[in-house]
Amino acid sequence: MPAIAIIGAQWGDEGKGKATDLLGSSVDYVVKFNGGNNAGHTVVINTPEGKTEKYALHLLPSGILTPGCTPVIGNGVVVDLDVLIEELDGLEARGVDTSRLVISASAHVIADYNRTLDKVTERFLGSRRLGTTGRGIGPTYADKMNRIGIRIQDLFDEKILRAKVEGALELKGQVLTKIYNRRAPSVDETVAELLTHADRIRPMVRDTGLLLNQALDRGETVLLEAGQATLLDVDHGTYPFVTSSSATAGGACTGSGIPPMRMDQVIGIVKAYTTRVGEGPFPTELFDDAGEHLRKVGAEFGTTTGRPRRCGWYDAVIARYAARVNGVTDFVLTKLDVLTGLEQVPVCVAYDVNGTRHDEMPVNQTDFHHAVPIYEFLPGWWEDISGARTFEDLPANAQAYVRAVEQMSGARISAVGVGPSRDATVVVHPLI
Repeated sequence: MPAIAIIGAQWGDEGKGKATDLLGSSVDYVVKFNGGNNAGHTVVINTPEGKTEKYALHLLPSGILTPGCTPVIGNGVVVDLDVLIEELDGLEARGVDTSRLVISASAHVIADYNRTLDKVTERFLGSRRLGTTGRGIGPTYADKMNRIGIRIQDLFDEKILRAKVEGALELKGQVLTKIYNRRAPSVDETVAELLTHADRIRPMVRDTGLLLNQALDRGETVLLEAGQATLLDVDHGTYPFVTSSSATAGGACTGSGIPPMRMDQVIGIVKAYTTRVGEGPFPTELFDDAGEHLRKVGAEFGTTTGRPRRCGWYDAVIARYAARVNGVTDFVLTKLDVLTGLEQVPVCVAYDVNGTRHDEMPVNQTDFHHAVPIYEFLPGWWEDISGARTFEDLPANAQAYVRAVEQMSGARISAVGVGPSRDATVVVHPLI
């Protein structure tokens, strides 16, 4: 079997966790390949007893909730060890078996000095801030590129760990104290913190690239789960208002150790409207009652940060861009139920930039900042669609909305989310 990638096709928070969980019972491995605890997935499960269980996952792959599936933290992830252990303990307290978790020996670790640097740097930027979560993600990826990072495998050789911490603090200690007037942690403090959980995670650490390729050789299915999204990708997103990792299908390969020829399906996740968190351009953003309506009905608050999300109408231009950059084979359209009760539903089909129509993403940052959405207005519906389980169950206008968005977005829509629970999904075309 090939590998399958699930990619966010907007600015994140599209519902990737639900989509991953939807496929979880059909796959053998779920791999988180990028990012850290700066974003989260919310998964809602209906238990056999008729109860609803809600899980907020920040660092762990969604496959942790699926019996028989092996969750993997890949080499492209940056790991906050305290958050990892807290999340594992929280799930175990709720009866979830976490013993199957596997962690790449080559994943990088977030040190205390990088969390401090992230927070003070963002404050220092003032009006030029990027809207980071302040969790040390960016500085840790910078260390990786500068070849002064600390990896999971370093935790098991204290001599190497200490040498790497000393090297990093030679520079970062000076920056914290002399530029930002903050106390830098000592080498001993940092090493002690990093070693706190070393024995706990040691049995989980593997060569995950080898593990996953051997699984594919055996005919097993590997699902690659992105954190963040295409428009937040460090290369292909709305730079500099992006994350520090590769959140596209290309990043799925480098962040997991799986070669491109072993991946032949890319599932892009899009909301039936658009949201983003943090700073940066957002052409369809709403500042009126309609935006507040989407935020309230859609419960648009960050899983990890709790920050209110900026809300706007569906943007077919960025959907087409995501389809092209990732090679999307299937879209999953989530939260269609949030649009219920609107007389008309606007969809952005192109941009006006200083009098010129753009049907594709403008090539430069300035034009995108000045893009004014060109809308097509589709008729709304009033019927409750949360109980729909087939496409034919949807009202005619909801069906027309899905078909119109599909035609505009560059790939077929294979599933539609009609509510927050695991089973509240209309499958139009089987994903596996």
